[in-house]
Amino acid sequence: MRRRNEFKEMNENIYSEVTVEMKGITKTFTGVVANYKVDFKAEAGKIHAVLGENGAGKTTLMNILYGIYQPDEGEIFVKGRRVKLKSPRDAINLGIGMVHQHFMLIPPHSVAENIVLGLKGSSFFYPAEKIKKKLLEISSKYGLEINPDAKVWQLSVGEQQRVEILKTLFRGSDILILDEPTSVLTPPETKNLFKTLKKMADEGKTIIFITHKLEEVMNVSDEVTVLREGKVVFTSETSKTNKKELAKEMVGREILFNSELGNGKFVKDRVSLEVEKISVLNDKGLLALKNVSFTVSEGEILGVAGVAGNGQKELVEAITGLRKVLKGKIKILGKDLTNKSPREIHGIGVSHIPEERVKTGIVPNLSVMENVVLRDYYHPPFSNGFFLNWKFIRAYTQNLVDQYRILTPNLNTPVKLLSGGNIQRIILAREISRHPKLIIASHPTYGLDIAATEHIHKLLREQKGKGAAVLLVSEDLDEIMSLSDRVIVLFRGEIIGEFKASEAKIEEIGLMMAGVKG
Repeated sequence: MRRRNEFKEMNENIYSEVTVEMKGITKTFTGVVANYKVDFKAEAGKIHAVLGENGAGKTTLMNILYGIYQPDEGEIFVKGRRVKLKSPRDAINLGIGMVHQHFMLIPPHSVAENIVLGLKGSSFFYPAEKIKKKLLEISSKYGLEINPDAKVWQLSVGEQQRVEILKTLFRGSDILILDEPTSVLTPPETKNLFKTLKKMADEGKTIIFITHKLEEVMNVSDEVTVLREGKVVFTSETSKTNKKELAKEMVGREILFNSELGNGKFVKDRVSLEVEKISVLNDKGLLALKNVSFTVSEGEILGVAGVAGNGQKELVEAITGLRKVLKGKIKILGKDLTNKSPREIHGIGVSHIPEERVKTGIVPNLSVMENVVLRDYYHPPFSNGFFLNWKFIRAYTQNLVDQYRILTPNLNTPVKLLSGGNIQRIILAREISRHPKLIIASHPTYGLDIAATEHIHKLLREQKGKGAAVLLVSEDLDEIMSLSDRVIVLFRGEIIGEFKASEAKIEEIGLMMAGVKG
């Protein structure tokens, strides 16, 4: 930081330049106000964090800056010139790049093909070798290794996000918008990314950083803006504020952090899930898990730490019946359920909070009401075997909407129209209201704001207190450490470490996630 300050003092003219200015931006969607008279500035040589709950309007605002949406009112100035951004191409031509939270990739094509898509002079279907070489150089430099020839559909969520980051870095943007890019990185990788962002800022680039992680705001940003209900409610130099103040501004009330919530004690010893030496193939036909064994007991939360692509996805799918086990056994509540159907596994009392909430957790075109009963519509009291009991389903859904604070215009609204946080609340309401004996929670707070995260953590702790066993898969080490009783680390399909959470050191686990054994 001292070197950055000295550098800026020597280049005061550069760092006083406002490269992005948005004045009076208003945007509505079918009567819903996403942004209202928003004023926002970002300067060259600074990292500006944007905070807000899901639905606060921060991504909409940045999508306007990137040309995806056009504002109903307001003006945009880029590098001192008033501009009209009719498409992302207009933004890219002005040096604006964006890493989206929801990926803008073409699954059937390779990493390299996706990265060069839209670049003049590059063949889409057969990228030149120099393109691959440059991509490998950038990925190595920033610690975001990826196979240029891999098909996007074969990649995990975390690996796909790396492609999005690389796509923007490849284009050399000097105004860079990042929408929660660290969600799938290890602490060392996050640290390296932050070094890269600071280096880019030192070079005079403008970095706009959307995140729900307050630690990241305090560690990496120079300035911070908070949006609530579509309006700017707070802007400050980061050094002049703190986590408590930022959380309160985001939500409009005091927030309890994990350290203040408490985790209780694991006291029971009855095994709910037993995984015995299982081996599982990935989508490429290669071993994703190799002789993996562990147990989870009643009233225990077992955290699974690891970087995306090291077998977590395959582990969750094997336990929930979505992927075949090559060898080994999976016992749930004492019963061998290896390679049984998802419905049979669900029927014994297993709930699944999936990693990809839109792809796996819901049916986007169906209503809130229909998604809430997806698991149980075929038996009483939801139906009599032939006809659905809509009166009961409506009352049941309304109760869960109220209990889980799901924001929806009505129960018949298609789920695809709701925010990510509200979609996750629907999944949680459906899965947890069944009083499960085993919960498989895969990245349950991925991309969610601090209030939604607090609510989900509270629900998982409540289920643990009621005796449920919880397998928590997450790349957020703070989440793993604060919720878990024990932690295992997956690396290249093998467990390379196991700790009691109360005795574990976050630095040691972070190194293991990168393959360094203790």
